[in-house]
Amino acid sequence: MIRQYEIMASIPKSSLDFLTKLKKNNHRDWMTENKKEYLASEKRLKEVYAQIQQGLSKTDEIEKLKVFRINRDIRFSNDKTPYNVHRSASFSRAGAHRRGGYYLRIEPNGNSMIGGGFFGPEPADLKRIRQEFEMDASEIRAILAEPAFVKAYGGAFDAWDPVKTAPRGFNVDGPNIDLIRLKNFVVTRKFTDAQVTAPDFPDTVVAHFQLLRPFFDYMSDVLTTDLNGVSLLED
Repeated sequence: MIRQYEIMASIPKSSLDFLTKLKKNNHRDWMTENKKEYLASEKRLKEVYAQIQQGLSKTDEIEKLKVFRINRDIRFSNDKTPYNVHRSASFSRAGAHRRGGYYLRIEPNGNSMIGGGFFGPEPADLKRIRQEFEMDASEIRAILAEPAFVKAYGGAFDAWDPVKTAPRGFNVDGPNIDLIRLKNFVVTRKFTDAQVTAPDFPDTVVAHFQLLRPFFDYMSDVLTTDLNGVSLLED
């Protein structure tokens, strides 16, 4: 792959090996004994996150890089293991007029993935998106069907727990009910361990994230205007 950015960091195999061992030894004593290895892995991963942020910033405005904690919130979970067995980060876009977010997850055994879109949108945003799709879904369908997008993300939203019939106020027989039923508007792509540890993986992530921009730009326009196309943003 021809490098588009000066991205030099890469994910070492040792980072995946650490997560594999953590999955088999998910308790505090083991983590304490292996803290040095954990910290070394985190340092390398954060370098990769920072390089991806740098690459994204060439074509987008990134407000925040968030690295998710390795500690699990077990207060309301039946699973009391204390640590996540993956590492993940998100890249938030800047400004009320820029919607959508980028997500990266590193997990061994081919479970690493990237994703982007709108997970669990607020009720008002969800209703607005559904109304837009009800009125005209041709533009979003064209974006999803773009060949490069299909190759990268499969050409469809991940259908997590859609409404079984139709949301209240929408026609179950409408031509775009397949989109209107959705509660989330997210696309994802998985990577093998070999791809994750390849020197060009950060470049690959940036290139795949860039393919989300037409989708993000479209949804940003929808969510910052009313059904008549009038801006909802303050001047």
